Amino acid sequence: MTLRPATAGDVADLIAIRSEPLVAQRWGELGDREIEDDYVDNDRVFVVEADGEVIGAIQYEEEQDPMYRHAGIDIFLTTSQHDQGFGSQAVRLLARHLIEERGHHRLTIDPAADNAAAIRAYEKVGFRPVGVMHSYERGPDGTWHDGLLMELLADELTDEGEP
Repeated sequence: MTLRPATAGDVADLIAIRSEPLVAQRWGELGDREIEDDYVDNDRVFVVEADGEVIGAIQYEEEQDPMYRHAGIDIFLTTSQHDQGFGSQAVRLLARHLIEERGHHRLTIDPAADNAAAIRAYEKVGFRPVGVMHSYERGPDGTWHDGLLMELLADELTDEGEP
């Protein structure tokens, strides 16, 4: 599995993945223009590839204020690759990059509070729950959903389950 910058050639694959019912339920659907604007030529977004196939995308954001410096991660994967360890691998790779290359000491991730599979995947990397954020995000269905704030300190990054 590898992470690489998204290119215009990835747009169709990313649109197809974001259109899958289980992915769209969490993320909503995006069109060509939105994928191009948000993902292509963005140095904070990476395509997740397994065996040469695009299986999703992972991105980060950074808080630069020295008093609160940290980075946050978001990821989506095609449903055919769920529960196979790719999410944990991708998050671990990006976490290592953010810690070792970008100098972050603390990372956050905020899955939907009812997304047990994602929470398990992030716990394998070393993330731990901090608390529930009530009515945190509006889902594609228009209703508010709780989120689970999880954090990882640099020295808590695990290698569990790495190939």
